[in-house]
Amino acid sequence: MGKAFLLVALIALVIYALLRLWEKGKAARSPRPLQPRQAPRTRRVVAPDDDAEFLRNLEQKRRRQKRGEQSKGKPNGPQGEPDNS
Repeated sequence: MGKAFLLVALIALVIYALLRLWEKGKAARSPRPLQPRQAPRTRRVVAPDDDAEFLRNLEQKRRRQKRGEQSKGKPNGPQGEPDNS
């Protein structure tokens, strides 16, 4: 009875070892691990206050408007804004 148990255990061990080797060999043959496919990278949307180019253009536009108002002779208020009175 003990010999039959040892024989079954030995066969199970051999089958387990063969399966492990087969899985390792299969993983080594694949070019890369199986992973979910990722979406292609797209340009990230940036908020206007984080976009350096937007802020630069905004500053240039503000300066042009200020120069235009000064050349027309409009008086500026205390904060540099046009006087609305």
